[in-house]
Amino acid sequence: MNPFTKTLSACLGLICLSAAGQVAAQTTAPLLKQSDLVYQGAFRLPQLSADENSFAWGGTSLGYNPANNSLFIRGHDNAQRTAEVKIPALVNSSDISRMVTATILQSLTDATEGKLSSINPLDTNGQKVGGYLVSNGNLYISGYSFYDGSGTQRSSHFVRPLNMSTKGQVLGPYKVGSSYPGYYSLYMTQIPAEWQSLLGGPALTGGCCLSITSLQSNGPAVSVFDPAKLGSGTTTPAIDLVGYPLGSNLGPGETTQNNLFNLATKIKGVVFPTGTRSVLFFGRQGIGAYCYGDGGPCGDPSDQYKGPHAYPYVYQIWAYDANDLLAVKQGSKSRSQIQPYGLWNFSLPTESRQSSRLVGGAAYDAKNQLIYISQECADSNCVAIIHAFKVGGGQPTVTPNPPNPVSVQ
Repeated sequence: MNPFTKTLSACLGLICLSAAGQVAAQTTAPLLKQSDLVYQGAFRLPQLSADENSFAWGGTSLGYNPANNSLFIRGHDNAQRTAEVKIPALVNSSDISRMVTATILQSLTDATEGKLSSINPLDTNGQKVGGYLVSNGNLYISGYSFYDGSGTQRSSHFVRPLNMSTKGQVLGPYKVGSSYPGYYSLYMTQIPAEWQSLLGGPALTGGCCLSITSLQSNGPAVSVFDPAKLGSGTTTPAIDLVGYPLGSNLGPGETTQNNLFNLATKIKGVVFPTGTRSVLFFGRQGIGAYCYGDGGPCGDPSDQYKGPHAYPYVYQIWAYDANDLLAVKQGSKSRSQIQPYGLWNFSLPTESRQSSRLVGGAAYDAKNQLIYISQECADSNCVAIIHAFKVGGGQPTVTPNPPNPVSVQ
């Protein structure tokens, strides 16, 4: 057993800690390195059809359900429906045809029962599901305005039963935190039990990189909240731990060529692995020269649409030290002052949409120390493929055909 795995096992068990020593043990828990994330394999989503009642242009916004070893997952981008799929055996191969296809536990349905638009009823540009969290026997759903030009979104979170055939029990939307909802309305994850009292709650919710940069976090944002308190008041309290208002951007600037953040950055998931002090954000970074316009003139073969470009793109993890987040909670640092301790680029055995390298979400299985990420448009009909990494090592499931990660420090 390598030193990290040994330390991680001890932290997971918390077997040799006195009450007085527990805080020190948490804050001195190991920081993950990129080599601690070992690729395990991937699986496919059902093709169904290519229409809106499918996973075409979907397979994003992941939420792990430990009761079923399953994922709540968003379907076609136009419909914003939700399904639950059973995680099958992982296959480590670049040949998609070898991968196992997940079975559907709950078919695609509108999990908000028509309420998604109520997060911003004045906005005609549409609203989208940001993320899922399974907690307290419920399914929590976040939502965001795709292009909130008037800055009118005021709420973001819903709660409903896990059984989506149960109708009439969707509650919300609820307002979370004191910042604009874009800081809270994408990804969610559980906080490890050993960190909850220090950070002030059981879960994280956050967002990044949406349109209208003057409203959004210009870099990864995350805050502590208690999903059980949704609806208990006008605003559900949130403790902001990371966030970068315009003018306090992460990195040298939103239109510059850099590895930290520009307007081509997309961040769609966060996990906080148990037994560590690493908070990991998953997404893609444009590392080329920044350009606004159509893809052709901007030299971006992966995206022909008008908008921000910074081709080429890399899959990226922004790794933060939870001690820095704790310093923000305690008031010794500001949320825009802290920086990632690591920037890690990684490869996947399959490629998506001419190297656009879009990550559609991340979810975490704490029992098995597995991180699932959605690789957008990697399969036929632009369906995502779901990949898995094991925290702390472990051998791939099938004959190895691993990607070659490149660390960027």
